[in-house]
Amino acid sequence: MTTRHLPLLAWLRGYDRSWTRSDLLAGVTASAIVVPKALAYATVAGLPIQVGLYTCFVPMLVYALVGTSRPLSVSTTTTLAILTSTALAQAVPNADAAELAKATAMLCMLTGAMLIVAGALRFGFVANFISAPVLTGFKAGVAVVIVVDQLPKLLGLHITKSGFLRDVGAITVALPHLSIATAAVGLAAIALLTVMEKTVPKAPAPLVVVALGILAVPLLSLGAHGVTVVGHVPTGFPALGLPDLSLATTLWPAAAGIALMSFTESVAAGRAFVATGEPYPQPNSELWATGLSNLIGAPFGCMPSGGGTSQTAVNRMVGAKTQLAGMVTSLVALATMLLLAPFIGRMPNAILAAIVVVYSVGLFKPSDFVAIRTIRRTEFWWAVAALLGVVLLGTLKGILVAIVISLMSLSYQALSPPLYVLRRKPGTQVFRPVSDRHPDDEATPGLLILRPEGRLFFGNADHFGQRIQPLLAEARPSVLVLDMSGVFDIEYTALLAMTDAEEKQRLAGTELWLTGVSPGVLSTLRKSRLYEALGDRRMFYSVADAYEAWLKRAQA
Repeated sequence: MTTRHLPLLAWLRGYDRSWTRSDLLAGVTASAIVVPKALAYATVAGLPIQVGLYTCFVPMLVYALVGTSRPLSVSTTTTLAILTSTALAQAVPNADAAELAKATAMLCMLTGAMLIVAGALRFGFVANFISAPVLTGFKAGVAVVIVVDQLPKLLGLHITKSGFLRDVGAITVALPHLSIATAAVGLAAIALLTVMEKTVPKAPAPLVVVALGILAVPLLSLGAHGVTVVGHVPTGFPALGLPDLSLATTLWPAAAGIALMSFTESVAAGRAFVATGEPYPQPNSELWATGLSNLIGAPFGCMPSGGGTSQTAVNRMVGAKTQLAGMVTSLVALATMLLLAPFIGRMPNAILAAIVVVYSVGLFKPSDFVAIRTIRRTEFWWAVAALLGVVLLGTLKGILVAIVISLMSLSYQALSPPLYVLRRKPGTQVFRPVSDRHPDDEATPGLLILRPEGRLFFGNADHFGQRIQPLLAEARPSVLVLDMSGVFDIEYTALLAMTDAEEKQRLAGTELWLTGVSPGVLSTLRKSRLYEALGDRRMFYSVADAYEAWLKRAQA
């Protein structure tokens, strides 16, 4: 492990003392939002509420020491909470408290270890592995699942959870039996959170709602009306616990998915809030930082952690300049553990559910789907497929669906490289793709000019040939010019296919000329039979040069 991978307190170099006040205030202010949300997300994961405090304390502190993103706020997120819930439900179906703690430690340790191994192997490029439309659909699906998961707590319903569609049916059937008092508390909390988010976005809305909920319990005798509260929350440091190593084989697939989402969300949030002049988050270093945050947090009872977009936005909005703000937030979480735990125990469960619902709904952004559909209809359906994968198959399988869809989209684009027919702009030596915008561009009888773009390889060689054949049949050219300026690589199978096609077309009366061949592609060509057949006489610097050569030959 080198300092390049683990830049301990790198942000202190060049620290401007004038930032101190902003960082301190930002850390305290952000904690008023981050801590209540972390408490709520612990309940989403099916864990005791204090786990949210532990996850605010240890991972936040570790990241502040070694992370490369100045504003990134690291605890847990909606996505990680629901993924954790699914993983633990499979590993510990009886929800025994002691077994659940060991399973959580194991899941957190595996997540951290995978991230660190990925950092050692320099796998930072996986930050871009899931396409934006697929990630949009995945997060929207998570929002739908979480809202349905929290509705029983929000409305005071009692159902047996057995999958999304069955849960929706059970909630519908149980609606006549909802607790009016509980529903009133939950809906009032949602209304207040929503109004404050819109009117006073810098105010600590979750903290205000939590405080009002705690005060309302004795003042309005909510307990007598059936409103349940969180109950006992242990005061003090978390007791160190060892993971259950026997669960490693059960939990590693879930840990891999959580690690991927933790890293993807962390890097996306870090990149989104880089200020002018700040260093850019380094993906490989971020793997180490988020990995250590999880690995060190495991024995302290933390759930899997990562950077969150909404809490990072809050951190930046209230003035955070460096990771010192995150360190302050961590210390506020520690103070809450030591001093305020008894008060947290008096909080209504409906308040936590309201916080989860409000901040989960933000993951579902119809405008993003509209924007994707406006630009690329195909990618819109990929986003919809990712959403349905999460809702119908569950979050862990939903990650697999998202990855498969991303790979399919990548394969689709690689297997169908663009191929343009070029025509000459009248009166010039400019050749451009055929377009309705340029109906007067000139086609030259006997000459067909095509421009492929991308990498030509075994996966698209046959498809590429099939797309050219109808164009040849229609134009019946004596010369086919391939403008290779947009081809950055040609693989052996594609080269063989091009060699065979050149021979067949030559026998049929059509010569192949190449233009704009890059040095790398030319180096490959010179070792092939195709180059022997073409020679330098049928290879030109540009399309304009090839056109002039064709004119001279036609005039002769």
